[in-house]
This record gives sequence, structure tokens and C-alpha cells, in this order.
Amino acid sequence: MKENLLIVWTNGDIEVANKFPLLYSSVILEREYWKTAHIMLWGPSILLAKNNVQIQEQLKKIQDTGVQMSACIVCVEDYEASSILENLNIEITHTGELLTKALKDDTWAVMTI
Repeated sequence: MKENLLIVWTNGDIEVANKFPLLYSSVILEREYWKTAHIMLWGPSILLAKNNVQIQEQLKKIQDTGVQMSACIVCVEDYEASSILENLNIEITHTGELLTKALKDDTWAVMTI
């Protein structure tokens, strides 16, 4: 049974960010839609998080609900976003490992935005 959600957020559009991954992930644990949830920032979503204070504040609030977050180390380095994401307590890692694990594990659902 799928109990865990991995949201792979790659889109750098602010309207997309606000209207789906950030809005949905802000309520999914408190409403018990999922047992665990994880947002993975990859590609242009990292640049959006780096440059937009409003997005940074939303990410902090979402983390306060228990949603975990990580970001692609290669993309973070390309966008020179390490210090900002570290200050947001977003784990900078080889995200392909978690993505592959989730894709192979029947307890995980994976969404890509």
C-alpha cells in the first residue's frame, strides 16, 4: 500500500509552485493524506527557491508540518544555491538515489511537477 509521497519538483514557474506542490504539500500530513512526504527540488525549482523570499518562507512552513526536503547537489552547485538551501534546512544530496528507491518501492507514490 502506498503510504509515502515523493514530490519531484522541477518546474521553475512561480504560479505552478504556489498552486500545486507548495499548496498541496502544506496540508498533506496534517490531513493525514500520507504517512510521510518528501519534496525533492531539482532543476529550475532550485533557482526559484534561491531567488524568491516568499517561496523560501513557504518552504519553511511546509517543513514545520513534517514534510522533508532535499535538493539535487549538481543543480544546487550549478545555481550557486548551497548557502540559501542549507539555511532552509534542505538536504543537498544525490537525489537520484531517493528517486530510484521510491520508484522501486511499492509503499511510495512519486509525482513529478
